[in-house]
Amino acid sequence: MLEICRDSNLLLCGNMSRKLHARRIEGIDKNIWVEFTQLAADYKAVNLGQGFPDFSPPSFVQEAFCKALNGGFSMHQYTRAFGHPNLVKILAKFFSRIVGREIDPMEDILVSVGAYQALFCTFQALIDEGDEVIIVEPFFDCYQPMVMMAGGTAVYVPLKPREGCGPVLSSADWVLSPEELASKFSPRTKAIVINTPNNPLGKVYQREELQMIADLCIKHDVICISDEVYEWLTYDGTKHVKIASLPGMWERTVTIGSAGKTFSATGWKVGWAMGSGHILKHLKTVHQNSVYHCATAAQVKQCSF
Repeated sequence: MLEICRDSNLLLCGNMSRKLHARRIEGIDKNIWVEFTQLAADYKAVNLGQGFPDFSPPSFVQEAFCKALNGGFSMHQYTRAFGHPNLVKILAKFFSRIVGREIDPMEDILVSVGAYQALFCTFQALIDEGDEVIIVEPFFDCYQPMVMMAGGTAVYVPLKPREGCGPVLSSADWVLSPEELASKFSPRTKAIVINTPNNPLGKVYQREELQMIADLCIKHDVICISDEVYEWLTYDGTKHVKIASLPGMWERTVTIGSAGKTFSATGWKVGWAMGSGHILKHLKTVHQNSVYHCATAAQVKQCSF
């Protein structure tokens, strides 16, 4: 006889009982976006918390998607597991100019089901039991549970108001203390997670700040996971700089990007991880053993932009 005991979350089979859930999901079952999305729906309120727009993508984006859907039999079938060939070639050509090096489309890019899956693959592939991951606060909520699921330990370092900036702050006034950040690195540190432009502050890290982080990564042989899904949403002359473009950082950086955020089409779930092939090959192992493949037509439509 098999039954589920809801009160104790035990699986009961005859005289034997054991926990139904895996230990790795303990403590991460709650999600702020699930809760607030439901509250917004229940009270018919405007949801100002979650990162999806309340307007349509640009017309050329929608037209490209329609064209992809009408592209024949192959658009409705599997494509290359790690990214549609035309898409990864375009991404490689485009970002090669930005990072200042030749990116191999077949080795250095993984197309994922949104940036969320790119992050998941990164943590699962690179973080092991006992590894420490430095996370800059405030941070997007999924970093911590993804570190925990991989068996790692999150170590936090806060952005703080710059001294003497006064009561009215801009996003640029939130800064890292070099001394405090340096103190967080230990022999167990495997990675640091940064988010620029930052969600929720909107802070865009300046080159000098990124160089300080890069120097510590190189000194301690640490991977940088750089979440850059908002890289094209900068204002007032602020320039986004990829930490992977700094000397010595391409070989130790995983850059996360998102077409959904860029083109206001979050529901199409097209993202990517980009970095040196010797790192990306491990992300691909997780990808091929989880979702395996992303929607073909959603990838093809990106090739038309």
